[in-house]
Amino acid sequence: MARKKKDVYHVGPMTEGKKNIIAALMDEYEIETADDIQEALKDLLGGTIKSMMEAEMTDHLGYEKSERSDSDNYRNGTKPKTVRSKYGEFEVDVPKDRNGTFEPQVVKNRQKDISGIDDKIISMYARGLTTRQISEQIEEIYGFECSESFISDVTDKILKDIEEWQHRPLDSVYPIVFIDACHFSVRDNGLVRKLAAYVMLAIDCEGNKDIISLSIGENESAKYWLGVLNELKNRGVRDIMIVCADGLSGIKEAIASAFPKTEYQRCIVHMVRNTLKHVYYKDMKAFAADLKTIYLADSEKTGRAALDKVNEVWAEKYPYAMKRWYDNWDAVCPIFKFSMQTRKLIYTTNAIESVNSAYKKLNRQRSVFPNPTALLKSLYLSTMEVTKKWTQSIRNWGSVYSEFCIMYEGRMPD
Repeated sequence: MARKKKDVYHVGPMTEGKKNIIAALMDEYEIETADDIQEALKDLLGGTIKSMMEAEMTDHLGYEKSERSDSDNYRNGTKPKTVRSKYGEFEVDVPKDRNGTFEPQVVKNRQKDISGIDDKIISMYARGLTTRQISEQIEEIYGFECSESFISDVTDKILKDIEEWQHRPLDSVYPIVFIDACHFSVRDNGLVRKLAAYVMLAIDCEGNKDIISLSIGENESAKYWLGVLNELKNRGVRDIMIVCADGLSGIKEAIASAFPKTEYQRCIVHMVRNTLKHVYYKDMKAFAADLKTIYLADSEKTGRAALDKVNEVWAEKYPYAMKRWYDNWDAVCPIFKFSMQTRKLIYTTNAIESVNSAYKKLNRQRSVFPNPTALLKSLYLSTMEVTKKWTQSIRNWGSVYSEFCIMYEGRMPD
C-alpha cells in the first residue's frame, strides 16, 4: 500500500490586511532572516498567551484590572514560567490571585509544553532512536534542551497504554495464530543479556490481522508457553484451529495442554532455512527445489514419499539434513489437507513479515537497550506503527474461511 502523503499547507491569497500586518511586523522586529521570523513569532506567541491569561484572570475575579472591587480575592502579581513551543522556549508572566484559586486554561498550571513535543518524542522513540539521539534532535530542531530523563518520563506515559493493550479482551475463536521470536541485547543489572520478544499474530474470523500478544522472555519452556496460552484463555480465547510456529522449546506440549483440539503446524519457511543453513552454496538452489516437492505435494502420502526421495538424493552428502523433517513430520503434515491457496497462507511468513521487519529495524538502531522496560516500550510503539497500516483483510479470505469451516466443523462461528 502506498504511503499517504502528508497534507501540505497552501498559503492563502495575500490580502491588504495581511500586507499591513506583515509590514508592521517587519518594521517592529527588524526582520531580515528566517531566524528573525522565528524570534518574532515566539515573542508574539508569548505576548498573546500573556494577554489571554490576563483576560482569564479578569473573568475569574469578575472585574477589570483597573476597576475596584469589594471582593476578598484580587490580583497578586505574577510568577515567571518557561514554556516550550515549536518556535523555541520563552518566558511568560503568569498572573496570580490572592486566594490562589486561579487556574489558567490557555497554558495550565503544570503544563510547560505547547509544542506537541510529547508526540514527537514518542514518534522518534517508535523509530528506535535512543533517548540521547532524541535529545540531540529536539535541541537541533527546536532550540531547547530535553534531558534524557525527561524523554524517559515522556515515553513512560505509554506504560499504562501498554498494560491495557496487553490485557484487552480478545475474540473467542481464531482460525490461525502465528508465533515468532526476535532477539535483542538488553542491559540488566550491569550485564548485557539476550532477551527474546515473542509476538503472536492472529488472523481473526473476518480475515483481519491482529497482534494478540507481545511479551519479553528469557527461557522458552512448556511452563512459559502454557502461561502465555492460559493468558489468552483468560482474555476470552476459547479455540484456535492452527498455531504456526518454529521449533520453540515446549510450545507443542503447551498447546496440547491449553488448547487440546488445536493443531500445531511447524513453520515451513523456518524448516527450509534451517535445512539449507548447513548446505554448500553451490547445492542450495537444487536442494531448495527438492524441498519444495515435499511441502507442495498434493497429499500427505505423496509428501512423505517426496521426503524419502529427497533424503535418498542428499543423504550421502548431508546425512543429517533431513532429520528435522522426519522428527517433526506430525507438525509438518497438517497443511496437506488444505488447498494450495490456504496452504500458502499458513506455511509462509508473509503475514508476520512486516512485524519482523519493524523489530529488526529496532535492532539496527540500537545495539543494546538500557533495560527490559525500554525494549517493551520500543516494541509496543513499533507494533502500533505497523498495525495501523493493516486496513484490509487477507486476500480471498472468503474461500479460505470456507475451508476452515469444513475442516473444523462445528468449531468456527457461522
